[in-house]
Amino acid sequence: MKKFFVIFLMLSTVIISSAKERPRDLGIKIGVFKTGKNNAITDVQGVKVGQVTINEDDNIRTGVTAILPHDGNIFQLKVPAAIHLGNGFGKLAGYSQVKELGNIETPIILTNTLNVPAASNALITYTLDQKGNENVRSVNSIVGETNDGWLNDIRGRHVSEEHVLKAIKKAKGGKVKEGNVGAGTGTICFGYKGGIGTASRVLPESLGGYTIGVLVQTNFGGKLEIKGVQVAEEIGDYYYREKILNEADGSCMIVVMTDAPLCARNLDRLAKRAMLGLGKTGGIASNGSGDYVIAVSTAKDNFIPYNYDSPLYTSSVLYNGKMSSLFMACIEATEEAVINSLFAAETIVGRNEHRIEALPVDDVMKLLKEHNMIKP
Repeated sequence: MKKFFVIFLMLSTVIISSAKERPRDLGIKIGVFKTGKNNAITDVQGVKVGQVTINEDDNIRTGVTAILPHDGNIFQLKVPAAIHLGNGFGKLAGYSQVKELGNIETPIILTNTLNVPAASNALITYTLDQKGNENVRSVNSIVGETNDGWLNDIRGRHVSEEHVLKAIKKAKGGKVKEGNVGAGTGTICFGYKGGIGTASRVLPESLGGYTIGVLVQTNFGGKLEIKGVQVAEEIGDYYYREKILNEADGSCMIVVMTDAPLCARNLDRLAKRAMLGLGKTGGIASNGSGDYVIAVSTAKDNFIPYNYDSPLYTSSVLYNGKMSSLFMACIEATEEAVINSLFAAETIVGRNEHRIEALPVDDVMKLLKEHNMIKP
């Protein structure tokens, strides 16, 4: 009976999640720049997202989220990239080569902490099997993680290479599912159910017309704020109410994509601003938190070919003085992506009958209305 109840709960969660309104649809408008069509990372042309959710028995609550920067062979056409360490208590794979060379050559995979090796192996398999890569003998897999061990039997390492390859195969543009899906299936944020969240911003033509998209895997602590309103304090449920501050551990993976033509150095600068967006939600990058930002430019003219004839690599990139609007857009999109993950997530029961409640959206909406933060 218990197993039936849990499975029924999970099915109900999926149905409810798909119908839930996003914060912006409820009148919570974050920032000043316009969003893209789907208010998602996939609003950046060519970017695709695929997810595999693993809800099995009464103790497996985990999954995989794959982000692809373009349709082609990423190893043969690498993309400029940077990774910023907000707080380095994490097991992200592939950092040092990105730091050294300023590009990525595989899809980006998000999963749980103990399945980073499996995901890395899957990316190697995926890359070696692609046409044109028959002579490749070195692959720098990019795998980010958060620890979902409270809800998930993380020691069982239930994510397989097949799950990762399936997520890559399922990757598509358009709307992106949020909440209890993919790598966000078993995550916790501000003491509530966290998950996958995404958002985008489009700059006006006068500022370049560029699009920036963000996807987050929220699994961190702190004191929740929405549009500057001290939500956690006012509803009396801030994360460290019953725990001292330095126990507010967890992690957050943030992936930033933009079609703006940026070099790795300015992508690193952009990635740093995503942490400001995290801070605006009340995240504190605590001692035990692995907070990483992966920033990528998808501008086609700046793809980096694996094979080349000329010894010179030619690219066109924005001047430093044109970065400020992108910085602001990144902050806005990151902030909204985190809030989106909370609004989409549903109450869930997992390992050892641990139960994590969803954000009390009705209470939050009432509070925001009292502060005149809801706009039609």
